[in-house]
Amino acid sequence: MHPRNLFLLGIILFFLNSCGVQYRSTTFSGEPTSISYKDKQNWAVFAGKTADGIAVSESSDTLQADVFYVYPTLLTDKKDSRWNAPIHDSIINNDVKNLVVTYQATAWASAARLFVPFYRQNHYRAFFEPYLNQGGKEAQEFAYNDVKAAFEYYLAHENKDRPIILAGHSQGAHHLKKIVHEYFDQKPLQKQLVAAYLVGTKVSADIYSSIKPLTTPTETGGFVSWNSYKMGKYPKYASWYKGAVTTNPITWDTSKNSEYSQHKGVYYYDKKIYPNSLTVDVKDGLLWVSLPKVPKRFLLSFIRDYHNFDVNLFWQDIRENASLRVSSFLKSN
Repeated sequence: MHPRNLFLLGIILFFLNSCGVQYRSTTFSGEPTSISYKDKQNWAVFAGKTADGIAVSESSDTLQADVFYVYPTLLTDKKDSRWNAPIHDSIINNDVKNLVVTYQATAWASAARLFVPFYRQNHYRAFFEPYLNQGGKEAQEFAYNDVKAAFEYYLAHENKDRPIILAGHSQGAHHLKKIVHEYFDQKPLQKQLVAAYLVGTKVSADIYSSIKPLTTPTETGGFVSWNSYKMGKYPKYASWYKGAVTTNPITWDTSKNSEYSQHKGVYYYDKKIYPNSLTVDVKDGLLWVSLPKVPKRFLLSFIRDYHNFDVNLFWQDIRENASLRVSSFLKSN
């Protein structure tokens, strides 16, 4: 297995064993400087192209919608006492470009021009006690302010009334929940929202006033969300998932399960798509996923939490659904 694939598995195992882990920590002290998103070096992908000018999608120049994507937590080392990652952290930024963009963000890239800002994401420990109230809240807000600044730059200089998809995973989805509240919920911008894919975070059905869960494959103007877990297994803490919206990312409707034949495809780490490889069961706040029929699947058999696979397990399903929703939006507007 490629070393970077082992890195991903290591992240997963980290999440599995995170509760009760002792982290090095310091007093929170955020950098006073703001990030200029006019500088394209502060974007992993801008208008469908990397900072090196490489197109992420072959059809990027002709697409009629945009997707603003925010990546998950990569700052996780228990020995790392930093609250937030520097904007030019070479290790994190390389993983964003080579792993996260490749295996997650590209799922939306054929439906819309892709925008992926670098941001000073908070350390994983910021999400739970005792660190949450020892600087964690401030670290989360610090990270969100970067996401907000990037989104405002995009709106001011690139949107030009184009339809918008919001897409994020884990910490990225956590920050996008606030973007939806601040810029779309009962706001004029709501009329441009194709869909918000808020994956790998807890989202309640009544979190917004006018933005609702989407319950058909072609519906627009709302959100979808799910948290993947191994079939038949539960997380240790029910508060993490109970009551969360759980979208079926294969049928995209109110179906509680699926058949192998309905699954469009896993995008695996050999960069191949494996269709008809898994089934799902929708539970209260959880998406139970069968062991995928992919090469070296035995490696996944030891994992209960499929959090890091939330997107690439359904990569082709998302790809087709995003295009379908954009088409539906354009026809109705």
